[in-house]
Amino acid sequence: TTFIPSYDGRNKEPITLPCKLPLMLMLGAEGIAVGLSTSILPHNFIELLEAQIQIIQEKKKSPAVIDVLPDFQTGGIMDVSEYDRGFGKVKVYHVDMRENVIDISGQEIITADKVTLRMNTVVTYRVTDAYKSVTASEDSKQAVYREAQLALRAVVGTFSLDTLLTEKDTVAGDLEKTIRDRASDFGIQIIALGIRDVILPGDMKDLMNKVIEAKKVADANLIMRREETAAMRSQANTARILESNPTLMRLRELDVLEKIAGNSKLNVVLGEKGLADRVVNLL
Repeated sequence: TTFIPSYDGRNKEPITLPCKLPLMLMLGAEGIAVGLSTSILPHNFIELLEAQIQIIQEKKKSPAVIDVLPDFQTGGIMDVSEYDRGFGKVKVYHVDMRENVIDISGQEIITADKVTLRMNTVVTYRVTDAYKSVTASEDSKQAVYREAQLALRAVVGTFSLDTLLTEKDTVAGDLEKTIRDRASDFGIQIIALGIRDVILPGDMKDLMNKVIEAKKVADANLIMRREETAAMRSQANTARILESNPTLMRLRELDVLEKIAGNSKLNVVLGEKGLADRVVNLL
């Protein structure tokens, strides 16, 4: 570099400046692409030079590394590892950091008791590490979808059909635990997992309806037998009471006769003895 005295003679300044300046950052730029509007504000020239000096000094101390720069309101990263002083390329990834839902539908699974069914589940997730989400997998959402499919087959296959229908929350909890650890490797947090539908084949539905109907009939018969047993027990207790109390027995007879007389004309002759025989003769 050739230096010459400055205008006041106190310093020296180079005739030419052997460096490459990021003109886009220095002058600023605006651009519109499909679905993306970009605006770069002009930067201070002195600050740009100081930043270049700092980068050169750091590269002399240690090998160059990938700089990941957040640049989106909803999350995202920018990879400038291949920038190469303005002659390379910059990769920008948009990562949605908001809560999202994956709908896993129509998964055919075999339960522990060899029943084939289809299951629909819903996975609620959120990206917590944008860098991992774009570096650990080519498509982190598709990776979580794939892991959820594998977890469904692995977990549901250990439960019987009855357990699956009666304890959906337990099955969903086991599924969530299985997926959570794997999803964290992709920078994703599993918020919730729910079983939306369990679809059975047509013949299995008919069979289950018959089983349920048979259970209802059996329960109804059991209730009827209990009521009959209770009625017979009550009658037996009444018979023992009447046997030990003749007066009460006569009052019971009169009560029966009153009910009979209500539907027809009946003359009753009462006496101290032989009441039952007289009533029989009258009838």
